[in-house]
Amino acid sequence: MENLTQKLLKTHLVSGKMVKGEPISIKIDQTLTQDATGTMAYMQFEAMGVKQVKTELSVSYVDHNTLQSGYMNADDHAYLQSVASKYGIYFSKAGNGICHQVHLERFAKPGKTLIGSDSHTPTSSAIGCLAIGAGGLDVAKAMAGIPYRLTMPEIVEVRLHGRLNHGVSSKDIILELLRKLSVKGGVGRIFEYTGDALEHLSVYQRATITNMGAELGATTSIFPSDEITREFLKRQGREKDYVELKADPGATYDDVVEIHLDTLVPLAACPNSPDAIKTIQELEGTKVDQVAIGSCTNSGYEDMMKAAAILKGKTIAPNVSLVVSPGSRQVLLKLIESGALATFIHAGARILESACGPCIGMGQSPKSDGISLRTFNRNFYGRSGTLSAGIYLVSPEVAAASAIQGVISDPSKLEYEDQFEKEPVIIDDSLIYAPSKDPESVEIVRGPNIKPIPVNTPMPDHLEKKVVIK
Repeated sequence: MENLTQKLLKTHLVSGKMVKGEPISIKIDQTLTQDATGTMAYMQFEAMGVKQVKTELSVSYVDHNTLQSGYMNADDHAYLQSVASKYGIYFSKAGNGICHQVHLERFAKPGKTLIGSDSHTPTSSAIGCLAIGAGGLDVAKAMAGIPYRLTMPEIVEVRLHGRLNHGVSSKDIILELLRKLSVKGGVGRIFEYTGDALEHLSVYQRATITNMGAELGATTSIFPSDEITREFLKRQGREKDYVELKADPGATYDDVVEIHLDTLVPLAACPNSPDAIKTIQELEGTKVDQVAIGSCTNSGYEDMMKAAAILKGKTIAPNVSLVVSPGSRQVLLKLIESGALATFIHAGARILESACGPCIGMGQSPKSDGISLRTFNRNFYGRSGTLSAGIYLVSPEVAAASAIQGVISDPSKLEYEDQFEKEPVIIDDSLIYAPSKDPESVEIVRGPNIKPIPVNTPMPDHLEKKVVIK
């Protein structure tokens, strides 16, 4: 009897034995990069001399360095677009959205393997895709057809029971797991989610959990591919990509963690670590200066609609700056269609572009000693751009409730509609460009900041240098 992780690793195993702690190599079906890591990854790929990528699908995203205050970011984007066109890679233009949100919507497939040069690549594991964050060189090698090497991890079953109460979010599930296990509790492990609660958790909710599995230090996290997955893919016009995937009955695991969802309350990760967990009740009344809703963790349509439901007919407190960044252009279009974008604007929110933005310190630094509530995944010291600020990680519901009241507030005490109409079916891939059908004619654009990788020469038999650090 095999669990889901074992099944996916077994079907992609190239070398090694699937014994905990042993080295293995697996075939990679898909890769993704983003512009902060992608430039170097593609330069490394070019240096390998491979004419076309050997993966089933590779996608280059521009979502990090989108504030083009100098020529270098724009030069990188031009380089990335030309490299993608030449080597058989799809290119998602700046403004199309955050790589993890877009990949989940448009490209990830159940049963496939994916590595990305970004630690939150496991977001796509929400639909039964074995997605792993890796280094840029690993991604370059995968594009060249070289298997991905890793140590066979422990596989931990996370059994989820019951249903979430009003005001409690899937963000609180992963924060509870961080409270239990810490930011080091997932090292060398894959978390596989099971239990009766899964039938009540949408793909967006699952994606929040797999995204922040990175904060546990996990290799990845994974949910089965079930009817909820099929419905999600159907609304994306990709039902043909659906395949049912789950663990065998009686499958065994290296460890088991159980969480009863009906016992959870709204939580927050306090400064300066994702595992510094307190209940919102403990923090209630703390004055808030800034609220940011978005990032690859909580910027899907459902997350945005929950925040909009709380903000509807209300105005943010005078002491609060509220910013909202939808995870993709597709999500933004759906917010326009549903009227939720107008709700945000009427409430006093500032709408940011569909990009990583404040999550990576790209704008919206809080004021000195300010308190910022963010629906993001990391709150390490200084990451916001303001060393003295206190950054709390919360759910969209907590963020919206606190923005209205001006202090940290418990959304479970508010009356708002938990349910809303199904998301509109809007599919617009016009800012995703397919690679050239005539790659030989494509000239790679290299600005003055992009230099070729030095050519390696054999080391001499004898080398004498001064040691500068020991």
